Amino acid sequence: MLRTLTLAVLLATASLPALAQGTPAQGQRVRVGVTPGPHAQILEAVKPIAAKKGLDLQVVEFSDYVVPNEALSSGELEANSFQHQPYLDNQKADRGYKIESVAQTVNFPMGVYSKRHKSFDAVPAGGTVAIPNDPTNGGRALLLLQDKNLLKLKANVGFKPSVADITENPKRLRIIEVDAAQTPRSLDDVDAAAVNTNYATAAGLKPGDAILKEEPKGPYVNVIAVRSADKDKPWVATLVESYRSPEVKAFIDAKFGGAVLTSW
Repeated sequence: MLRTLTLAVLLATASLPALAQGTPAQGQRVRVGVTPGPHAQILEAVKPIAAKKGLDLQVVEFSDYVVPNEALSSGELEANSFQHQPYLDNQKADRGYKIESVAQTVNFPMGVYSKRHKSFDAVPAGGTVAIPNDPTNGGRALLLLQDKNLLKLKANVGFKPSVADITENPKRLRIIEVDAAQTPRSLDDVDAAAVNTNYATAAGLKPGDAILKEEPKGPYVNVIAVRSADKDKPWVATLVESYRSPEVKAFIDAKFGGAVLTSW
């Protein structure tokens, strides 16, 4: 009888580490890097859901697209949620980051906005168009212009064409490259600007007012990224589950009215 009881206690004790590995610690801190606007607002909606599952989410805002991956790689963050897969792939190739996506989140169709013109047809020959200056989002803007038959790019340029890849430009548009976060401010100085939705929303632009709008297609769904060494940790699955919850989906649909599209 004593041996049986002792064996049961030992078995129960042995099982505790396995249980601990399967769930995050209560109140475990997870710092998530985001850009201002929808990404930050969505993560704030995720926080109370994650808290019920044992995660203390801390939302850390960055004003550009470069620093959040550096902060994640260096250990200043546990995760980030601000970028699509082509941008992440480009950052990894350029900087050697050992980080990877663990879930798709939302899509922000890129729009072209103007303070001077009600339609792109009104943009004059030789007009100026600002696009983001990073390879993936700048390329995305050029692909949008090509999709709308405003210019033509070299064949097989993939998802990162540059201005040098323009082969036909019938309106002689002058393409001006600026930091992605500055594209809304550039509208005071250019005929039109291609603006990522998160920056457009933060600047008070309404996606419905875009004079050109990207179709919700392609690889531009945003992702949650973590360090490769962390991808199988219990808190990662909990973070993803909390983000991709029915409550967060309902919040996104109600808050953004179709300007932000969920992937689940």
